[in-house]
Formats: sequence, C-alpha cells, structure tokens
Amino acid sequence: MLTKEQQDLLTQTGPGTPGGEMLRRYWQPIALAAELPQGGAPAPVRIMSEDLVLFRDDSGEIGLLGIHCAHRGADLSYGRLEDGGLRCIYHGWLYDRTGRCLEQPGEPAGSTFHERIHQTAYSTREVGGVIFAYMGPSPVPLFPNYEYFQVPDGHRWFHKYYHECNYLQGNEGNMDPTHPFFLHRFLPGSELAQTRVPIDGRRSTPAYDTRVHAPRVRAEEVDFGVRIDAFYDASDEHTDVRTSQFVIPTTCAVGGGPIPPGDGYLMNWHIPIDDTHHWRFSMAFRRSQPLDPRHSVERASVTDASYRFKRNLSNRFMQDRNEMQTDTYSGLGAIFVVGDAYATETAGPIQDRSTERLGSVDAGVALARLMLLRAIKDVQEGRDPPHVIRQPEDNHFPEMGVTEEQIPPEMTWPEYLERRRKGRASAGGVSSNG
Repeated sequence: MLTKEQQDLLTQTGPGTPGGEMLRRYWQPIALAAELPQGGAPAPVRIMSEDLVLFRDDSGEIGLLGIHCAHRGADLSYGRLEDGGLRCIYHGWLYDRTGRCLEQPGEPAGSTFHERIHQTAYSTREVGGVIFAYMGPSPVPLFPNYEYFQVPDGHRWFHKYYHECNYLQGNEGNMDPTHPFFLHRFLPGSELAQTRVPIDGRRSTPAYDTRVHAPRVRAEEVDFGVRIDAFYDASDEHTDVRTSQFVIPTTCAVGGGPIPPGDGYLMNWHIPIDDTHHWRFSMAFRRSQPLDPRHSVERASVTDASYRFKRNLSNRFMQDRNEMQTDTYSGLGAIFVVGDAYATETAGPIQDRSTERLGSVDAGVALARLMLLRAIKDVQEGRDPPHVIRQPEDNHFPEMGVTEEQIPPEMTWPEYLERRRKGRASAGGVSSNG
C-alpha cells in the first residue's frame, strides 16, 4: 500500500506538481497522426491538465501551443491556418509553431509589440502513425529509438482508448502476470474465441489455457524500467517463463495484440488527460512480416469515432452473464482491452491505494512505484530521472522486449538469465524471443 503523500506524488500530474514535472521530462504520445491531416482543422487537446492546440501549418509542420491567445484569451483551435502559422480569429494575431507572435494586425504600423509576445509552445515529433510531444524544460532529450519505430509501416498497429481513471492505475493494469488467466480467459469450447482474427496458423488468442497456474514472479530494475519475469510450472517437462516490462514513466511492453510470441510485442502508453482521465495509446509491431489489416479493424471496433469505449462505466461495460456461462470468464466480450478498462476504471477515478493488499504476483507493480518515486525525487533535486536519453549511444535497448520461453524445470534463475543473455549476444543484440 501507499501513504497518502506517496499516492499524491504519483497520481497528481498537472503543471507544477512533483509527479507532473517528472512526467514532463519524457516524450509522450498526444494524438494519432490521422487526427491531424494536412489541411485539417486545429485540434484542441488536454494533456496533463494543460489545454493546448495541435495544428499543422501550411507547410505541414506540427505545432503544439497553449490554446488561449495571449491577447484576450480566445480559443486558438478556432483559428485560421495561414501565413506560416495559426491566426486567432478574434483580432488576427498570428503565431508560428515555436510560439512566436509574427503579426498583430490591429497594432499601429511599425509596432514591435509582437516581438515581446511568446505563446507556450512544445516540441513535437510524428512517427509510427502517432504524434508525440515533449512538454518539459530545455534541452529536449533524444526521442527514444524503440523497435516499434524502426519497423516498416505495414508491420505496425496502433490505436488509442479513452479511460475514465488516473493514468497510474491504467498502467499498473499491465504489470501483473495473473489476471489474463481470469479476466481474459475464454471458456472451453467457446465460439466467441473463434471470432478473433488469427495471429498465426495455430491460434488466435494468447496461450492462456483453462487452468490457472500460480506463477513465481521476480521483478528487477533495468536501465529503462522494471523487468517482470513470471515462472509457471505448467508441466513436469518444462517451466514456462513469460517476461514483460515496465518502461518508465508511463509505458509497458507486454505480450498480446496481433503478435505471435517472440515476433514483436505490444507497448501500452498511459498518458494523463488530467488526474481522473487518461489516454491509452496501444502500439504493436511484428518483426517478420506485415500485420493483417483486419487486426486494426478488430481492435478499433470497441471504440466510437471519439475513441471512447462503446462498453463503458455508464452501461456497466455491457457485461453479458450468459456469455459468462459459455464463452468468457468475464462476460466482457472477445477484445481484451474492454476488460482492462473495467478492471482499472471500476477501482475509482483515482484508486485508493491505502486500502489495497499487494500479493507476491504484484512484485512488478511495487517496484515500478518505488522507481517512479525516486524519479520524482531526482527531478526535485535537479537531476534527470531514469531513461531520459541524452546521448546517441544510449538510445539502444537490446534488453527491451517480451519473451515466452520454456526451460527445464531444474534450471535456476541465474542460469536462465545467463542463457537469455547469451542468446541475445549470439543474435546480434536482439534475440528471436524479444
């Protein structure tokens, strides 16, 4: 459990809060590129309790500015895209994407007043179908060179989902290795499971069988976050080992999505809108071949045009009690992200962690919280928190990935880690298992 002071540090993300200042030291996804087409209207966005306007200028470059005009506070998302920037329709003040005020048509000829105006502006980056922003102080860190950003477009899938809860509980929902055996379980003989688009020639859902295997969980800090290894004694012949990772501050690399084990993975980014709402950006990639485009349609089918869940708190996620008898353990349908939303949103807008009781399977959750608290302290004391990338030689992450492996039951933890290390080294830095 956490104290109230610790919980406030981790869950409050607005400007000037310790947690918010820490999160602003990292690049964060803020929109899908499809939401901002060339020539399209400026888009109002709210990120970490800041109201902003996202736009493409007439050369196609992206700007992210404070939404209220510096003159009289009018909403710039109603503005005109012209003359190299965004023009307020109230009095014609023109801003470029760096926040400079280029023109003030209502001022006397020769006035230099515009030179003393600078609108809040943040750095942006468009990559992999997603628009990212850096909202912290200078100098801007390097953009992380994760494997998702390196594969061809056809090998990637991405979408975003609106959540009615704090970002932290959304992210922590990725970190335990036990809930898939319950929340995401298909029942024996389920016809609903067959509606999933196959991910390879053998199966269409993750390898969770109808039995529950209590894992032995080990969590360990790495340079970019926390590695979580779960050991399942599935048979006398072998032990199943499944690895996922928390990537500080708002991301997890997990199995799932339309990806066969060992051929890529899913990264879920949980970005605060404010302290009681957040966006989950899900980004998956497959190394070996392009993804079936039906996956994108399938996983987007659970949201409406504004990326809100059709099954949501207001309709109790349309839980089907009959389905619970024949098809799924949860009654929440075949697309797992709906179950994830149920699990995190029903804990409350901000989960009260003073009443929770963590178990042994929650080792990753506990260690990730400690790492985030130390990161907040780093920022308070003037240091970069972990995984802020400054040097090109540090922008490489061979240990980041997701694995599903089988090892002899007598193999020890150190022996397993050494085997995995050698496997990565022989593969030139990235093993076939992630």
